[in-house]
Amino acid sequence: MSFILNTLTPIFGLILLGFILRKTHRLGESAASELNRLVVWLCLPALLFNLTAKAQLADIWHSGFVLTFTLATLATFVLTLLWRSRRGAPLSAASLEALGASYANTGYVGIPLCLFVLGDNGLAPALIATLVVVSLLFAIAVICVEVSLQKGRGIGQAMLKVGIALLKNPLVISPLIGIAWNLLNLDVPAVAGALLTLLGDATVPCALISLGAFLAHKQPGNTRCAGTLVGIKLIAHPLFTWLLATYVFALPPLWASAAVLLSALPTGTGPYMLAEFYQQDAAVVSRTILLSTLGSVLTLSALLIWL
Repeated sequence: MSFILNTLTPIFGLILLGFILRKTHRLGESAASELNRLVVWLCLPALLFNLTAKAQLADIWHSGFVLTFTLATLATFVLTLLWRSRRGAPLSAASLEALGASYANTGYVGIPLCLFVLGDNGLAPALIATLVVVSLLFAIAVICVEVSLQKGRGIGQAMLKVGIALLKNPLVISPLIGIAWNLLNLDVPAVAGALLTLLGDATVPCALISLGAFLAHKQPGNTRCAGTLVGIKLIAHPLFTWLLATYVFALPPLWASAAVLLSALPTGTGPYMLAEFYQQDAAVVSRTILLSTLGSVLTLSALLIWL
């Protein structure tokens, strides 16, 4: 139990600090957004570049893990999408809700949690999971929303917009540049390396405080629907992952633990940002983010005891 407390307290403690600072107006109304931009544009890209530029690439790539996490995540997304569509939700709304049920918070919670639980070796699976969530899953959700909003005017334009958006995404570009840097056997200059290290070290506190400040805003929404989505995210998603990791791909213990742990994370802010961008009703997804973050305190504790 002391291990569980020592692992989760720093993570959720920072989230709580961000929540309190926002509630007491020590942080302004736009604090969550501004901290989020700092993490997305500077801190996390620096961390991802440093990892991929300096690591042995064979050590940060595991095909079984990639397949396990990707298939479990896509299965969660597709099944939720079909369920919400059968209940009469339009494709755009169903896509956002399916994203809320499958979009693990790998960047803000997953990376620090894997570092705390698995040590430095936990950063590689967290990186891969982040790329799957930010690139593949997010792209599929954007395509679905675009197709719904265009009402049959074609998928080509939607895919073009997704491609351009991904090329502009620093969380996608920074590890790709790092991999290219690595393959070319280039050294990172000492001054640049020190700067990147400082930025990377700021990722965890800034990201978690930003998440806490975001959760301090009022989160309206359909509690019943959001509650079902939270159950899918915190229980069904990691269950799918565990079945694949154990009985299909037989992953090594560290990679299997990382896969289950990362899939059991609460919903990230991606669905909310996508809903805001497309001016869709963000009530359900914002409620899902709040409830899954609170619920994950219990589910992650139970999972860590089991692991």
